[in-house]
Amino acid sequence: MKGLIFVNPFLCTKESVHQAERLKEEFNKRGVEIEIVSDGFSRVAVSGDSATIDLTAPDFAIYLDKDKYLSEILEKGGLRLFNRHDAVRVCDDKGQTYITLSGHGIKFPKTIFGALCYNQDGQIKEEWIDRIEKELGYPLIVKESFGSLGKGVYKANDRVSLVEIMEKVKTKPHLFQQYMGAKVGVDVRVIVIGGRTVASMERSNQSDFRANIALGGSAKNIELPEEFRIVAESCAEILGLDYCGVDLLYGEGGEPYLCEVNSNAFIDGIEKVTGVNVAGAYAEHVIKTINKK
Repeated sequence: MKGLIFVNPFLCTKESVHQAERLKEEFNKRGVEIEIVSDGFSRVAVSGDSATIDLTAPDFAIYLDKDKYLSEILEKGGLRLFNRHDAVRVCDDKGQTYITLSGHGIKFPKTIFGALCYNQDGQIKEEWIDRIEKELGYPLIVKESFGSLGKGVYKANDRVSLVEIMEKVKTKPHLFQQYMGAKVGVDVRVIVIGGRTVASMERSNQSDFRANIALGGSAKNIELPEEFRIVAESCAEILGLDYCGVDLLYGEGGEPYLCEVNSNAFIDGIEKVTGVNVAGAYAEHVIKTINKK
């Protein structure tokens, strides 16, 4: 069996490099030959007749990039991706994630979408600000729809800071959310593979409302409450994800509220905290899935 791991050529953080290398290591242990590909964009093309792929006949690919054009071309050319193109596309866009999950009984903070401005000189209307204040109160969260590692997420404590943030993000897709203040700077990361929870940890940050380890947060292994497991696995199923990290917040009664779903959640931190071989579990799922074909 042969596989590829697609990575972004410009995202060379230690976490992303480690992710690809750990997966390659676990696949190699199971007799699977793996090539890490960072130039996928230059090895595919489309024409009026077909999509062409200049790759060495792989059986599958782990897609750690977020380039939606590349993933769609790869699938159009017949390559089985983990995760699939549509799943990555929806998860990469926070707004699209909430829209897709709405109506399925998944609790998440009340969300209002920002008007997308195509002109930096465009004026933010007072009635928009009034509605956001009335519906969400203060503090509230503003999120850019695209971003990871806690980047592009802001907290507005009052009207002045809200307007300042709205001006900053107005030319980007963004949204506004109710602030979950039951446990500030705390969330639960759940790794779901093949529809099953394999590892979980609680992250906390004493100096920031965002719990991300990349922003100085710490983490500990926890016994995952059943209702958190159910929500995480439901999100993975609805979104069609082979692998994901589901981030959950605590409601006032301790119930889980969805923060976001990461289709390419990093492995390093949760493997260290929990001792679970997450990369190995992912490799096993992929091999089992391909062998069923």
